[in-house]
Amino acid sequence: MPKLSRILLVDDDQTTNYLNQLLLKRLDVAEQLQVALNGQEALNLMQDYGETAATPQPMLVLLDVKMPVMDGFEFLQAYAELPVSHREDVVIVMLTTSLHPQDVERVQQLNIAGFLNKPLTSEKINDILQQYFH
Repeated sequence: MPKLSRILLVDDDQTTNYLNQLLLKRLDVAEQLQVALNGQEALNLMQDYGETAATPQPMLVLLDVKMPVMDGFEFLQAYAELPVSHREDVVIVMLTTSLHPQDVERVQQLNIAGFLNKPLTSEKINDILQQYFH
């Protein structure tokens, strides 16, 4: 399976980001890994990708639900307002520790590829890659 050009991790928890980066590097699934600590940082990066052809947009965004500044739901609302050229061919998967029925229902109504419980594992990454990038 070919490597993804870029994966964007969006999570405010430094430990989670560190562990996810270690996992993704070990699996060797991406040319570049980038981290945003909240939805606003991620949105700024997504806007920059669309405006700079030299910087490829991420093929996969792993998005936490609960973050300060801008949470995952707020990010997705703002992201939907970006031009299509900024959003095409981007797979977004939300990661959460919350299985609250209200959160599950809200996630299911969003235009995203999936919803996974933390922690991220090699099996979960392989499933995402098989399903969306095979």
